[in-house]
Amino acid sequence: MLEVKNLRKEYAGLTAVKGVSFNLQPGDIFGFIGSNGAGKTTTIRMISTLLEPTSGTAILNGADIRKDPMEVRRMLGYMPDFFGLYDDVKVWEYLDFFAAIYQVPTRQRSEVIDNVLELTDLTVKKDAFVQSLSRGMQQRLCLARCLVHDPMLLLLDEPASGLDPRARAELKELIAELGRMGKIVIVSSHILPELADFCNTVGIIERGELLAFGPVESIVQAMQPNRTLEARFLRDAGEAARIIRDMENVLSAEATGDGEVRIDYGGDHEAQADLLAELVRRGFRVVGFREDQADLEDVFLKLTTGAVN
Repeated sequence: MLEVKNLRKEYAGLTAVKGVSFNLQPGDIFGFIGSNGAGKTTTIRMISTLLEPTSGTAILNGADIRKDPMEVRRMLGYMPDFFGLYDDVKVWEYLDFFAAIYQVPTRQRSEVIDNVLELTDLTVKKDAFVQSLSRGMQQRLCLARCLVHDPMLLLLDEPASGLDPRARAELKELIAELGRMGKIVIVSSHILPELADFCNTVGIIERGELLAFGPVESIVQAMQPNRTLEARFLRDAGEAARIIRDMENVLSAEATGDGEVRIDYGGDHEAQADLLAELVRRGFRVVGFREDQADLEDVFLKLTTGAVN
């Protein structure tokens, strides 16, 4: 597991990260969300042992980033936002070089390289030169490089930066597969709807402070304790709104035009079904009825102010 304990980083006159703490288990895909300058990259660089914390620490499978940084590095793979790829080398040579650095035995390297190429869908590019790859393929190659030593923790800083929609979808599926393999994956990104698709845990950071941490559903529910329902009527929406206001668990109901009524509702799904059934029983012609659920982007906008360090 990964245990982050009160990580703090201070520069001259500036506190970039203010006591960030969280725990992650094998299989967790953690979406680390924040504006530019919020402290995401600084936190990731401290966990990766590339930046020494002012105070606090992180422990990966019993190894402390401050006391035993080399042991931690053997167990993690770090993919920065802007990564360097060597030109004039082939894909397999690039991976072989890093496998040697991580002391993968020579007899095993060929199999390891084939496995990570298959996982990242780059097998057909094994003998291609690195500079001939598209941006999306280079991104996958960098991820393949992070996997040659079979790390238990992957730190991906803005991995979808600069990718087209198809390449982002492929990368998203690859990250989800890594989670299914039991690895801990930390992904920082600005593309909030996509993070919600494959992350089971998120953290929202602003000005170095972790404002929220936990499962996506729990955070969304905490920010929106009441449900918002949208009912669309063939006619008589104003009359329907007046009647709905007097029903159980209804906090407010307003007709918004186009035959629609928005309902602030405190009941559960069973109670929602009863409300709809009552409307139909009273003769209202209901042509649409749904719960308007908040998403990760709504939560982010409610929690943050846009301020940066």
